[in-house]
Amino acid sequence: MSEKPESASNVAEYTVSEISGALKRTVEDTFGHVRVRGEISGYRGPHSSGHAYFSLKDDKARIEAVIWRGSMSRLRFQPEEGMEVIATGKLTTYPGSSKYQIVIEQMEPAGAGALMALLEERKRKLGAEGLFDAAAKQRLPFMPRIIGVVTSPTGAVIRDIIHRITDRFPLHVLVWPVRVQGETSGTEVANAVNGFNRLEIGGALPRPDVLIVARGGGSLEDLWGFNDEAVVRAVAASQIPIISAVGHETDWTLIDLVADVRAPTPTGAAEMAVPVKADLQAHIATLGARLAAGMSRYLDRRRQAQRALARALPSADQLLALPRRHFDETAARLGRALQANTQKKRGEFDGCARQLSPRLLEQRFREKRREISVLANRLPRGLEVFVRDRRGLFDRRAGRLSIEPMARLAQRGRQHLQQLDRRQVQAADLLLDRTKRRCGELERLMKTLSYQGVLERGFALVLDPSGTPIKRAAAVSGGDDLTLRFQDGEVQAVAKDGDDRTSRAKVERPASAKKPPVPSGSQGSLF
Repeated sequence: MSEKPESASNVAEYTVSEISGALKRTVEDTFGHVRVRGEISGYRGPHSSGHAYFSLKDDKARIEAVIWRGSMSRLRFQPEEGMEVIATGKLTTYPGSSKYQIVIEQMEPAGAGALMALLEERKRKLGAEGLFDAAAKQRLPFMPRIIGVVTSPTGAVIRDIIHRITDRFPLHVLVWPVRVQGETSGTEVANAVNGFNRLEIGGALPRPDVLIVARGGGSLEDLWGFNDEAVVRAVAASQIPIISAVGHETDWTLIDLVADVRAPTPTGAAEMAVPVKADLQAHIATLGARLAAGMSRYLDRRRQAQRALARALPSADQLLALPRRHFDETAARLGRALQANTQKKRGEFDGCARQLSPRLLEQRFREKRREISVLANRLPRGLEVFVRDRRGLFDRRAGRLSIEPMARLAQRGRQHLQQLDRRQVQAADLLLDRTKRRCGELERLMKTLSYQGVLERGFALVLDPSGTPIKRAAAVSGGDDLTLRFQDGEVQAVAKDGDDRTSRAKVERPASAKKPPVPSGSQGSLF
């Protein structure tokens, strides 16, 4: 079976390279050098090669731009993000990515960009409403239980925040996923902030104590969603404190101005939101130690005051002296008082007996029996109430009594005494070592300053008959007895007058002592 011939066509066939080259020639021949007015976008400074890559845009379109290193060095100003410029260059295409671009040869500023002008206008408008006032900002809670994060769930920002919070103080983190770039990012961020605020306290989904709105760095267009008016008003109306961590430290958006706290980075926001758990534990331990030491000192003072009061109390003999004397005097009067009282009571009894009759006694007995009967009926209930009250009082007092607090206090006291004992031993050893070193230093200093050291180096000390050192030759006269003290002993000498009118000494040596020979070329002795 024969193959069908291919359908004939008169449409020309080109390769991709031919199409790209034809487009490049068409664009360059048609436009050549042009002047373009637009706003700089995506500018991050010169590349390591010296070239600069960015975009020029207006409110409807954008065009890629490049400045080669030679042209970059001839610019009379430093390009900045959002600056509106007039660029002169050659329009061309880049076949590698099917893009057209302008190769800028000259560029001059044309004023602030459209986005920057819009941003400044929005900033003035919202600022006039008081949304950026410092008085409206809330303080962050010192130790939040739940932290809400508004960011993209797939970026590195949420991982950095969770990792930093876990390192400092692990707690519950709620993430509200939003787009952090694009046309809907502002609406999603505003809805997230409002949604967190609508959560009920103690509900099924707990309400955060602080919110973190975070995003990585980017251009002005990338961060534009956080300049949205709805975002600013949602953050201003939030009852939950908000930390803004949008972009790098040099980037700024309107949410940074309205937020309660602005963090330079998402990691910095996590550090602001929670304290360091280890530092809190160390502080609590320090306070506990201070409390224990204070209780110990308080008990010591109370114990000393109790001893002082005990010494001020009088002795038992002093307390009982007056009662004993009163008892002796009363005992002496007791016999006579008993007789007088008996006679008085007998007279009263006789008077009462004369007034009594059997009928009156029977009537009184009946009245007393009725009273006793009434009291007997009330007695069980009264006894029951009395016993119940006493039992309740006993139970309350028994519940307050416990030996555990005193045992813990005694244990802390023993530990404190052990620490003081160890410190006492260490202090005594340290003081002894310092004293030994000081004595050694003083001994070396004494030897250094002593004249014995001078004698050991070959000098002699001249003394008069009274043992006083002679410091000047003028103080010596002919015939004076002198004593020369050397390192190994003393020698007696007599001064005589010489022809040169200087005082010299004649040494008296023992007869057995021989004068050693003087080596040639050496200095002879003066004696």
